Amino acid sequence: MSPTRQYVQRNVSNMVVPHVHPSHLTTVNQQHIHNQHYFPHTESVRNECYETHTMCGTPFRPGGCGCSKRRGW
Repeated sequence: MSPTRQYVQRNVSNMVVPHVHPSHLTTVNQQHIHNQHYFPHTESVRNECYETHTMCGTPFRPGGCGCSKRRGW
């Protein structure tokens, strides 16, 4: 008897292994606000004048009360 012959049968199976490499894009929109401050100023002048009348007695009226009605002569 001869020694047993050895044979090798290879079964090859192809396997797909997915490798996921995720990526992300962030878009940044920048807005620059330039604040401008103005301080307009106006000026006005108001002139005021106050007047008072003080009667320190009664005015002289020749002929009495000063009525315009004449008395008959």
